[in-house]
Amino acid sequence: MMKTILLKFSGPLQSYGTSSHFQTRYTDNYPSKSAVLGLLAACLGYRRDEEEKLRELSTLKFAVRIDQQGGLLKDYHIAITDKEIVEIPQTYVTNRYYLEDALFIVALSGMDELIDTLIKAIKSPYFQPFMGRRSLPVPVDFFLGESAEDILDSLRNLPWQAAPWYKKKKGKQGVGEKISLEVYADEEILKDEKISKSKLRRDIPITFSPKGRQFAFRQEACISIEVLSGIEKVLGAEDIEHDVFSTLEGA
Repeated sequence: MMKTILLKFSGPLQSYGTSSHFQTRYTDNYPSKSAVLGLLAACLGYRRDEEEKLRELSTLKFAVRIDQQGGLLKDYHIAITDKEIVEIPQTYVTNRYYLEDALFIVALSGMDELIDTLIKAIKSPYFQPFMGRRSLPVPVDFFLGESAEDILDSLRNLPWQAAPWYKKKKGKQGVGEKISLEVYADEEILKDEKISKSKLRRDIPITFSPKGRQFAFRQEACISIEVLSGIEKVLGAEDIEHDVFSTLEGA
């Protein structure tokens, strides 16, 4: 039997680079499979060079729903050279890119035993899970639940998860009872769907060893699905200001 779990990636900042080099650290527009599997490996307590365990995680079917695209942020960052490498340490500039105010729903499907193990690890992680950078922890409502449905049905039946301020903004632009959202997934999952675009993506991790990270290619495709928007619940509410610190109230 197969199960599906749904994870919510949201926060002020996220970053998912699959083509970063040296002083410039780019981010993709949504979570990569390697980033999500790395996060799950951290929850399970896997070490970076445990390739066999990582290979099992790579068998999971994977999809991402774009609920709130967010914007691109460039961080002017200054670092210092390693004292063990150079005699006189020097500072240098690095450009680091982040997604701000984005929200994604990640769906993962696999055999019952593996999914049950992942659920336990997500709820009680061995290492701290984070969204691309160590300074970006996952939200408190990261785990949305499990389902006996397949990936696409699970994503179709989950209402739009965007923030109330974002929903209100879209509602004023004409979004109705339902909204069309993009889903990026392993192409084999979408073989019976109307695919709008497809590409090779190098984000299947072979090893995370610091001696030499290695990644394999997978074919990724994109479709659009309609989900309930819940827009009527926010259109009649008072003006909702976007406040990134609101989640800290009462903490």
